[in-house]
Amino acid sequence: MEGLPKLKVLVLRSNKFGGNTSLPSPTKLPFPKLQVLDISHNAFVGYLPNRYFNNFKAMMEARQRDDTNKPYDFNDKDYLRFVDMIVTLKGQDQLLKRLLETFTTIDLSSNSFSGTILPSIGNLKNLKYLNLSHNILTGHIPSYLGNLSELESLDLSTNKLDGEIPNELTRLTFLAKLNLSMNNLVGQIPRSNQFSTLENDSYMGNLGLCGVPLSRKCKEDDGKSMQPAEEEDDEYEFIDGFGWRCVVMGYGSGFILGTGIGYMIIRSGRPRWLVEFFFGVGYKYKTKKRSNRAAPTRMGT
Repeated sequence: MEGLPKLKVLVLRSNKFGGNTSLPSPTKLPFPKLQVLDISHNAFVGYLPNRYFNNFKAMMEARQRDDTNKPYDFNDKDYLRFVDMIVTLKGQDQLLKRLLETFTTIDLSSNSFSGTILPSIGNLKNLKYLNLSHNILTGHIPSYLGNLSELESLDLSTNKLDGEIPNELTRLTFLAKLNLSMNNLVGQIPRSNQFSTLENDSYMGNLGLCGVPLSRKCKEDDGKSMQPAEEEDDEYEFIDGFGWRCVVMGYGSGFILGTGIGYMIIRSGRPRWLVEFFFGVGYKYKTKKRSNRAAPTRMGT
């Protein structure tokens, strides 16, 4: 299939295909016009296919789409108008019946790709959707993903990525969906541009992340950097530094004091309105009457 220079759509999702897509190939320029690559939910292994990313001309800038610098030529417009394919966009399966010239997506999710996210992906400046989730990718989230200026959806969830979220991702001003959940990310979450619109579900399962929109706050470390607050602070700190020990001591002291005061009120029968409110009208009179009846008995004995 690498020898098909006009291929624009390659969808092999939800099969049992396996193999290593990063192995050498005799085809020097594979898939120059490919706009849709979906091999999700298979059993591919190895590193991400760097030689593909280096040659996806249709996913790069317009001036790089053709080696001859000619406009992007569609001779099969009838085909492009009637394309039935299901792709996952922003976490939802959608049926597309038309392939627009500007539509580009890469979905390598739910395989066993390993290694780091390659720098060559940063050259795909015309890419709209990128899904690398549910693999075993390692290393940091690269800052060059901030070069994907047209990106609308980025899913890197359920991998083994670590480190901080690079501030360069805030340059993705068209980003509407971000999923970085279930990784090992740490540090403060960026909040400028599109990041200020994202919710908690974008970061679930990263115990080292802190800051809005998460409930885990960040605190200054020597006044220079922001680090995650200790988990105990979130669990036990309530208001203005009062912890659970202070609350327990307060409740204990109040219980002892309240019991003592209650006993004195019952014993003395004062104030009368409070005693009668809890024990009924005439409580003091009944108590005295019982005492007077019991007195002769004790004297007779």
